[in-house]
Amino acid sequence: MAPTEEEKISDECKQMLLSLPKERGWRTLHLYQFQGFWCQAAEIQSIITFQKHFQATDTDIVLATIPKSGTTWLKALAFATVNRHRFTTNSKSHPLLTSNPHDLVPFFEYKLYANNQIPDLTTTNLPDDQPRLFGTHIPFASLANSIRKSNSKIVYICRNPFDTFVSSWHFLDKVKPESKAPLSMEDAFDMYCKGIVGFGPFWDHMLGYWNESLLRPQKVLFLKYEDLKEDCDFQLKKLAKFLGCPFTLVEEKNGVIESISKLCCFDNMKKLEVNKTGSSIKNFENKNLFRKAEVGDWVNYLSPKMVERLSKVIEDKLCGSGLRFKVFP
Repeated sequence: MAPTEEEKISDECKQMLLSLPKERGWRTLHLYQFQGFWCQAAEIQSIITFQKHFQATDTDIVLATIPKSGTTWLKALAFATVNRHRFTTNSKSHPLLTSNPHDLVPFFEYKLYANNQIPDLTTTNLPDDQPRLFGTHIPFASLANSIRKSNSKIVYICRNPFDTFVSSWHFLDKVKPESKAPLSMEDAFDMYCKGIVGFGPFWDHMLGYWNESLLRPQKVLFLKYEDLKEDCDFQLKKLAKFLGCPFTLVEEKNGVIESISKLCCFDNMKKLEVNKTGSSIKNFENKNLFRKAEVGDWVNYLSPKMVERLSKVIEDKLCGSGLRFKVFP
């Protein structure tokens, strides 16, 4: 039998896990409460290594999300926008046509620092004026100090919790090991409302970045999935301006913004062969990263009682923050 993720981690990390609160996991045997949020054992080991060793530069761009809230889409949009002068969107050799967005914008915790490795990020093939792009699900308070203290930029996207829950349940049900007993939607929903979900509680994750975006709008750009779905071109202009590479009037006239939106749209990304095969995030098959990408799909799955309960959680936890969501298309 193949070793579980908890069996693969270092002895030092195993010892630390003994002191952490734990609950039943969605995909793995357990979730552990680490630095105030819930995550898997292997993620804890990666995050500790990342926190110790990552050194940010002032030109770095970090794309942060809670799982299943538009991560793949944001990575594609940011990569295409920042690299539009290197790779034109009408080129048949554009990297997004042959590489999954998660390969182009690697996760700290799932790729760069996974398996206790320490990557050498001092040498890259990028031009001197080209920013490094990274992705993460790590809450703001647990990012490496150098990210929080440098002039690097953070772009955060979140999605209404109703759709995020449904998407998470479907995804984790597909990628869980065959040896893991299925987690019913009802049980998963109960855990979600209690905050017991990967990198949750979701409200703490959102508020960490939301509050920082209010305090330092030049540091953190806060986007919403629903706004991107409603007007991707407008949100792209906002994104490019924040990242220091605004679209020129000539680019707008020539349809560059629309071409990036089209290149990165769900329907286009889902049909690409590279996104139908292979695994870009550890053992997760790329095909499972693309399901529906709809706003309001939760109405097909959640009962009135479930809606009432989650609505109350959102109201209680986000009260006074100013953070609101559009939950219908």
